[in-house]
Amino acid sequence: MTITEKILAKHAGVEEVFPGEFIEARVDLVLANDITGPLAIEEFKKSGARQVFDPEKIVFVPDHFTPCKDIKSAEMVKILREFAKVHGIKFYEIGKVGIEHALLPEEGLVRAGDLIIGADSHTCTYGALGAFSTGVGSTDVAAAFVTGKIWLKVPPTIKFVYRGKPGRFVGGKDIILYTISKIGVDGARYRAMEFSGETIRYLSMDDRFTICNMAIEAGGKNGIIEPDRITEEFLLTVAKERGIFFSSDRDAKYENIIEINVDQISPQVAAPHLPSNSKDVREFAGIRIDQVVIGSCTNGRISDLRRAAEIVKGRSVHPDVRTIIIPATQKVYSQALREGLIDIFLNAGCVISPPTCGPCLGGHMGVLAKGEVALATTNRNFIGRMGHPESFVYLTNPEVAMASAINGKISHPDEVLK
Repeated sequence: MTITEKILAKHAGVEEVFPGEFIEARVDLVLANDITGPLAIEEFKKSGARQVFDPEKIVFVPDHFTPCKDIKSAEMVKILREFAKVHGIKFYEIGKVGIEHALLPEEGLVRAGDLIIGADSHTCTYGALGAFSTGVGSTDVAAAFVTGKIWLKVPPTIKFVYRGKPGRFVGGKDIILYTISKIGVDGARYRAMEFSGETIRYLSMDDRFTICNMAIEAGGKNGIIEPDRITEEFLLTVAKERGIFFSSDRDAKYENIIEINVDQISPQVAAPHLPSNSKDVREFAGIRIDQVVIGSCTNGRISDLRRAAEIVKGRSVHPDVRTIIIPATQKVYSQALREGLIDIFLNAGCVISPPTCGPCLGGHMGVLAKGEVALATTNRNFIGRMGHPESFVYLTNPEVAMASAINGKISHPDEVLK
């Protein structure tokens, strides 16, 4: 079996599972946020259940519209807060909250071999730790509140084998954008995307989180990386237990195996309005931009901020470009302060936002007007994703984003550093 199939078999209480088979599996963690949580709570109440299956295995993270942007968003968070108090559920309030998919691993709530569901599509992020994690609907989350279980169809697996060492300014974001450009936004629809090969061992946990985070942008059911020494070091730092390290059998059956040479991957930019519209940054040279966003559950971790600060240190962003920096969690914010990164950004003319999803989904803290162009380290650039339906979002990595903020147009980092 593949690593995905082994984790699903274990949680279904069976010896083996097969692609296409329907199973009922127990969950180790259930996640909901300020948008999806209230819907799940409403369905939970309709069920007539009086208590959740296990409050220790449910987490509420209000991160999409927080700090609350208006009355409606405040009411949504209030629903989560009150339900969490009644049932003893872990709830991350302002001052402790962060973007959910950066926060949960940081808090040690995810272990290798776990089965995690979340009412958010980017729940697939945790596959970077060798877990099966996937996004589901709010009604499925409500059912899990009651039963502690989820029904799933076992996905077939596509194995991606990466060869070579990433070049300068090439990281997890570029690797996954390049991959999506090759297979399309539906190229892995309801498939497990297993990321493997010698390249993976060169990648930090942050880069691995970025890759698995965007599996959903290719239609993937989940993204997953077999745990190794880097995984173990991370887990032993943040969690009480490392979990179970599963790996795919040598004779595991894959629907397809795709090999990619990362030596050929340059810093990438994905043009509107799909993540699959990804090409070498130089093919977009000169495109004027109004806003840059560096943050999100994809690229708001400390290594992302370090990469951006390295580009802008001693420089200033273009006066016509609003440059918004969003540390993914309070701990990332604190670390950036200690390292002097926040001062670098402020001195360069950037604005620092509290941890939030904010502009990524067109929520707040950077909504676009008609005709405006943004370059962002976020994960989606669909029509109207960051604001007005006639605005435009390009996706890229932190170095390209900051170099472009300095020049006022999409630029390769070498254009700034030369």
